[in-house]
Amino acid sequence: MATVNVRYMVDDVDAAVVFYTTYFGFTRLSQAGAAFADVTRGDLRLLLSGATSSAGRPMPDGRRPASGGWNRFQLVVDDIASEVARLRSLGVKFRNEVIKGPGGAQVLIEDPSGNVIELFQPR
Repeated sequence: MATVNVRYMVDDVDAAVVFYTTYFGFTRLSQAGAAFADVTRGDLRLLLSGATSSAGRPMPDGRRPASGGWNRFQLVVDDIASEVARLRSLGVKFRNEVIKGPGGAQVLIEDPSGNVIELFQPR
């Protein structure tokens, strides 16, 4: 399987690296000061781009890339209730409560810049 790269615009590259390595078991691969870092977990590589990175440059129409939104990657967990309890005790911000559906249970988390991570426990 190939590595999957996901780019997130972040307000603070250092804070993003700490968030993903501390709470979700990512490993820092590289960092270029406040402009950029990448972290990995298995076949997932997160590209954490600050405002001074090339990804932060304005578009031809003047719009600037920004953090937040609803696009996300999903981390599959074995026990969503215990994972939610662990992360809440560490002060991680959640967008919602656990939702159960026909395929399983999910919950949305925000990183320090408002980017979304989905935790999912299959049925």
